[in-house]
Amino acid sequence: CGRGNSGKTIKVFKKRIHKKVSRKFNFLKKDFEMNYDEQNIFAKIIRGELPAEKIYEDEKVLAFMDIMPRSPGHFLVIPKASVRNILDIDNESLCAVIKVVKKLAVASKKAMNATGITIQQFSEADGGQEVFHLHFHIIPRYEGKPMDRPGQMVKDMSVLSLQANKIKAELGA
Repeated sequence: CGRGNSGKTIKVFKKRIHKKVSRKFNFLKKDFEMNYDEQNIFAKIIRGELPAEKIYEDEKVLAFMDIMPRSPGHFLVIPKASVRNILDIDNESLCAVIKVVKKLAVASKKAMNATGITIQQFSEADGGQEVFHLHFHIIPRYEGKPMDRPGQMVKDMSVLSLQANKIKAELGA
């Protein structure tokens, strides 16, 4: 998420390319200016209108357990900024989110005794996105066990609390 020594050179190059591309492809701009729905489920969780089993929260990022887990310990990491997906988030906010994704992926792998981690992000309906607020799925994986089918509600919400507590304890370790 840093620029390194060549940041200024890259910035100038990007600016030149952006001007050329903008002139030629300005008609495509509308495709990326989709409306953000302030009533989506994640926006309501951020505002505290809906409950969530939180794992992590700071001024820019929130992480909470997925109520339709594909594997034990499955959770989501979202920016608090009102952005539909990775196509419209600013770089600073994306860096904040991805740093938390990594931190929590490492902690959850250890806390859940997982043998691997799957990280997923879907953008726009044709890309598989169903909730139009940027989110990353962090899914602990276990040797020899495939992920569960999508869309199955957890049967016992207290299980999510126990899993969240394991991950939070690992973060505090």
